Amino acid sequence: MRIILVEDDHSLATALAKALSTEGNTVDSVNTGEAALFLVENTDADAVILDLGLPDMDGLEVLARLKRIKRHLPVMLLTARDSLNDKVSGLDSGADDYLTKPFDMPELIARLRVMQRHNNGQSQDTLTHGEVVIDVRANTVLRDDQPVSVSSKEYTLLTTLMENRGRLLSREQLEAKIMGWGEEITSNAIEVHIHNLRKKLGRDFIKTVRGIGYGVGL
Repeated sequence: MRIILVEDDHSLATALAKALSTEGNTVDSVNTGEAALFLVENTDADAVILDLGLPDMDGLEVLARLKRIKRHLPVMLLTARDSLNDKVSGLDSGADDYLTKPFDMPELIARLRVMQRHNNGQSQDTLTHGEVVIDVRANTVLRDDQPVSVSSKEYTLLTTLMENRGRLLSREQLEAKIMGWGEEITSNAIEVHIHNLRKKLGRDFIKTVRGIGYGVGL
């Protein structure tokens, strides 16, 4: 999952980004509303974690504007504002979830998974194709009921392909999922990750249509 993290507390943002990256996510971390809106408009994000107390504008204004840009982009509000009125206002303004500070990291990560599953129309906690199963709650990959060790970027790439079974995704679409904003992209990064996944999951598990893209279940 590619996540835009909007948090102006540097230490909290660093800890959040590290925890989310460890879970196999790609994280774009910014500390202002304007930077968040720029990323929403210019990246293929899957979700936003949004602090309400930002230095340049109120988080609810950011929420309203980003929902005008991408109406269905899931947004979790993360804030010290814990009154019932604040929660109702946030949810009524278009937020998909509301978590107050302080919070437990496992709860945030679990809520994020649920929010994304709902957005994708998924009710199951697993993605399955052939003998390969991804447990999206535990962030694990199994092949023939045996665990497969994958890197965080391989996990994100595989999850993206499994969520789009039967569809071809271009190299550019896959790069947008696994590379953070401003992160240098080598010309063959996707090919290297695909090659590594095929070694672990089977040569024919991921199909290539030359000049178009990659897919599973084709």
